[in-house]
Amino acid sequence: MNSKTDIDKHNADDSSPAILTKTDPQHAESYCYQIKSVATSITGYMVEGFDLLMIGFLIAAITTSLSISDTAAAALVTWTLIGTVAGGIFFGIFSDRFGRVKALKWGIGLYIIATTLCFLSVGYYDLLIYRFLVGFSLGGEYGIGMTLVAEAWPSKKRGRVASYVGLGWQSGVLLAAILPPILMPLIGWKGMFLVGILPALVAFLLRNSFHEPKIFQQQKSVKKDQLSIKLLFRDAKTTKNSIGIIILTSVQNLGYYGLMIWLPTYMAKRFNFSLTKSSLWTAVTIIGMGVGIWLFGRMADKLGRKPTFLIYQVGAFIMVLLYSQLASPELLLIAGAFMGLFVNGMLAGYGVVISESYPTEIRATAQNVLFNIGRGIGALGPILVAHLATQYSFSLAIAFLASIYIFDIAATLFLISESKNNQLH
Repeated sequence: MNSKTDIDKHNADDSSPAILTKTDPQHAESYCYQIKSVATSITGYMVEGFDLLMIGFLIAAITTSLSISDTAAAALVTWTLIGTVAGGIFFGIFSDRFGRVKALKWGIGLYIIATTLCFLSVGYYDLLIYRFLVGFSLGGEYGIGMTLVAEAWPSKKRGRVASYVGLGWQSGVLLAAILPPILMPLIGWKGMFLVGILPALVAFLLRNSFHEPKIFQQQKSVKKDQLSIKLLFRDAKTTKNSIGIIILTSVQNLGYYGLMIWLPTYMAKRFNFSLTKSSLWTAVTIIGMGVGIWLFGRMADKLGRKPTFLIYQVGAFIMVLLYSQLASPELLLIAGAFMGLFVNGMLAGYGVVISESYPTEIRATAQNVLFNIGRGIGALGPILVAHLATQYSFSLAIAFLASIYIFDIAATLFLISESKNNQLH
C-alpha cells in the first residue's frame, strides 16, 4: 500500500457495482447481493438498537430487584458501551483480515450466547460481566454493516442506503420503547433480554449463506502486516480527518446515550409520567429520529455530506436546548420529535463518510475504531447526566448536552473533508 496516495485514489473510477435491476437476469445475483447486504446489516443493527435502549427501561426494575444504586445501574449501560468499543476494534480488524460477513456472523453468534447468560444471571456482578460481553458482540454491527453496504452500492445511492441501515437501529429502538411495558409484567426484566435473540437468529441465518463483497475479495493480496490502526493516523491529512470523525462520533454518542437512557426517568420525575406514558413520549422522539435518518441520507446524496451534517448539528443544538426548557408535556411531545430528527439523524452519515475516506484494506477497521472511540466517550453520557441531575437538575443536565454540538460544528467545518465524489478503491 503506497504511503502517500491511498486515500486520494478515491477520485479514480468507481469500482463499486452499478445499480442493478431485477429485470436484468444476467445481473440478478449482483442485485440480490445488494439487497441482501442491506437486509443483513439492518437486522443486526436492529438487534443492537433494541438491546442498548431496552436496558434504559429496565434500570428501575433492576435497581429494585438487585438493591443497587442508580449509579450502579447506570454502570450496566456504561460497561455495555465499553464492551462495544472493545468489540468494535476487535471485529473491525478481524473484518479487514478475514472478511466482513465472517466477522458479522461471529459477532451475532456471540450476542446470542451472552444474552442468554444475562437471562441466567444470579446477581449484579455477573450481570455486569455479561452486559460487557453483549456490548463486545455488538461492537462491529454498525461499522461492518456500513462497510458492507458501502462496498455493495455505488456512491450516488450510498447515502440513502446507509440511512436504511440506520433505520434498522431505529426500528430496534422503537421496539425497545414499546415492548417493555407490555412484556415485562409477563416475563420480568430478565425475560426481556431474550426478546432480542429472535431477530439475532434471523441475522445469523442470513449471514450464514452470504459471501464477501467483490472489492474485498480483490484486496486479499494485501499483506497482513500492512493492516494496522496506525494507518488511520499515518499522515497529516489522514490524521486530521480521523480526529474530526472521532469528535463527530463522540458528540453523537454522548448526546444520544445521555438523552435516551435517562429520558424515561426525566419524564417520570419531572412530569410524574407512568412507564407506559414515558414509553409513548420516548417513542415519538424515536420516530422523529427515524425520519431524520431517512432524510439525512437523501440530503447527503444531493447536497453533500458536510452541508447536511452542518444543518443537522445546528438543529440539534437548538432543539436540545429548547427541550431542556419546556415545562408543558404537550410541547415536550412535539419538540421531542424534532429533537430526535436532528440528534440521531446524523447516524446515517458517519458510515458513508468513513467508507469514502479510507481504502478497502482498512475500511472496516476505520469504521469500527473511529465510531467506537466515539462510543467509548459517549459511554460517559449516562453517568454524566446522572451526576449533573443529582447535583443540580435533569433540565440543566440536558441543557449541558446541547453545548457539545458546538464542538461538532467546529470539527465539521475545519477537520472533515467532503467525500461525496470519492470513489471506493
